[in-house]
Amino acid sequence: MYKALYNHINRFVDLNNDEQEILASLLKSFSFKKKAYLLEEGQICRANYFVVKGCLRLYFIDIKGVEQTTQFAIENWWLTDLTSFLIQQPSEFFIQAAETTEVIAIEHHQYDEMFKILPKIERYFRLILQKNHQAAQRRIKFLSSFTAEERYRHFNGLFPEFVQRIPQYMLASYLGFTPGFLSKIRAKKVF
Repeated sequence: MYKALYNHINRFVDLNNDEQEILASLLKSFSFKKKAYLLEEGQICRANYFVVKGCLRLYFIDIKGVEQTTQFAIENWWLTDLTSFLIQQPSEFFIQAAETTEVIAIEHHQYDEMFKILPKIERYFRLILQKNHQAAQRRIKFLSSFTAEERYRHFNGLFPEFVQRIPQYMLASYLGFTPGFLSKIRAKKVF
């Protein structure tokens, strides 16, 4: 199961076999059924999750009681509530399996130890966090600059298989509109 993670890490830094074995001793693997919660609002996020197979989503409930999806993670992507995870405070988010999902987890109590023992992993996570930050900035710009249809078309152009995998209400939430509006866009009733 760890092969997918090692392949991903080796795209950014080179880990030798000994380093991979050390890393494996710090990791845990889990499987979650569709709709299972890995984290609920008010809990402390105890792990950072690498998706081996499936899909996770990070969301919160807004003041109107509506779910607002802020991130997805599919194969070879990481997901956590970074604030709750790093400072071990109660989360304002939920992490839920959008599909049956297999993950590799790095638990908080192993995080700093992992960086001390494997400095290359600290570099790897720095590079991953930089990419995540860039993606978050682009998403904010798209939400502010593009029409709803442009957001859908752009996202569908980047991730066509992903758009087919996730439930329509989750995609609509992520793109900032209602499921009904997404249905109209998909039916090409909105121009």
